[in-house]
Amino acid sequence: MGVLIKGDIFKGKLFFCSFSGGKDSCLALYQIICQGAKPGYLLTMLDENGEKSRSHGIPKILIEEQAKSLNIPVIFRQATWNNYEKEFISALREIKQKGVNIGVFGDIDIQTHRDWVKRVCSTCEVKAYHPLWQKNREELLDEFIKLSFKAKIIVLKSENLDKSFLGREIDYKTVADLKAAGVDASGENGEYHTIVTNGPIFSSEIPVKEIKRIDHQGYWFLTLGVG
Repeated sequence: MGVLIKGDIFKGKLFFCSFSGGKDSCLALYQIICQGAKPGYLLTMLDENGEKSRSHGIPKILIEEQAKSLNIPVIFRQATWNNYEKEFISALREIKQKGVNIGVFGDIDIQTHRDWVKRVCSTCEVKAYHPLWQKNREELLDEFIKLSFKAKIIVLKSENLDKSFLGREIDYKTVADLKAAGVDASGENGEYHTIVTNGPIFSSEIPVKEIKRIDHQGYWFLTLGVG
């Protein structure tokens, strides 16, 4: 059975990180590395065309640039939302065959996400660990900023936020403005998504350029390329 485990139990052991390219997965990755675990792989789910990440819409080439700077191999899977779980389990089986049976996830406190992770990991007897689980959302944001991670808002939900937030860096001014807008500043409820371009676990900054802004089905998207 897949179980949730404490970080000190697998100190020195290999793990994979479910990697969106955004702030929460990067902070979870950082925290578990600091606990002595060794990153074996990143796992990123792409859209059905294999062009961008399924969750954040980050171009595949930028995920590859992140992986290169992190010096961690990345495993990709393409999926629609309908076959997402099937493809995720397929990736878990591949990773386990490589000798890695511990997964790290960046969920904070949404129980349905955690339950899904536990269920799919259990099908492959993979152990799931959530370093950020039930920690204070604003304290995690504060930690992220103080560690000098650099992240940019690249997707936002139109009903929650004005399009002017698109492209903004995650810093104390942006956090204050998000709170003033009446949303959860961490974006845990899907108000916005980010791309991380630098931080203490990156060897170099990811060169990113803005191409265009798109309004689509209730969301604003920032189309990105390699700068």
